[in-house]
Amino acid sequence: MTSSIERIIQQAADAVQSAKYLYITAGAGMGVDSGLPDFRGDEGFWRAYPALKGHSFAAMANPQWFRRDPTRAWGFYGHRLNLYRSVTPHAGFGVLRKWAADKDHFIFTSNVDGAFQKAGFSDDRINECHGSIHHLQYVDPNYGEGIWSADDIEVEVDLENVRAAEPLPRRNGRLLRPNVLMFGDGQWLHDREVEQDNRRQKWMSQIDPFETVVVEMGAGDAIPTVRYASEYLQEQGATLIRINPRDSYGPEGTISIPAGAMASLLAIDERIN
Repeated sequence: MTSSIERIIQQAADAVQSAKYLYITAGAGMGVDSGLPDFRGDEGFWRAYPALKGHSFAAMANPQWFRRDPTRAWGFYGHRLNLYRSVTPHAGFGVLRKWAADKDHFIFTSNVDGAFQKAGFSDDRINECHGSIHHLQYVDPNYGEGIWSADDIEVEVDLENVRAAEPLPRRNGRLLRPNVLMFGDGQWLHDREVEQDNRRQKWMSQIDPFETVVVEMGAGDAIPTVRYASEYLQEQGATLIRINPRDSYGPEGTISIPAGAMASLLAIDERIN
């Protein structure tokens, strides 16, 4: 570790130690160290799903597939559901849990994998702004229809062809889909996310930003939702630690760590100890 990186890590450790409040924000890069595929760019997506070569991630993460070709849609999302169920959150999640044990905290993430819950964080301290693959809704919901847990469903997937076998997930004879926000998605039921966001907004109204550290991991600028959430609190006076191997830059005052989430969190924690 170079002396300049060592100074940045020490600066981050000092910020975490001195903070009373901890705001954890995370994008897709947070899961890479757990063994999840990196879909950055079409080539990365096609390495994970060779049978989908010619389609981008954005093209596949689209609700139209559940109407046009539901076995392909559930092949894609069923594999992701099975993958997220099987993955163990990396050691960086444990570091965050340790820091959160004695700090008032909240989590804002665009990830739909449920990793923070799996790592032991309380569900009522998490805002999943794009929903959760562990919850379901109807493909064509009517007003007032609900969101259900996916715990009881199993999806058998032929990964070579990225197709799911029948029976596909259904309720009352109607096809279900994950309760996640897709591209071009006008029928995502966001009731669950609204409840989470209301809890987050209440938490933010009760904290002192000047006593808050924001630890952001793996949030790129292609879809900057998480970065905006981090920078909003920074503008109010919080200290922002941005961990990202490619996009660690930020507004003036940002503690930028150009590395992966797990290695950075472990390095910061070692300095704290």
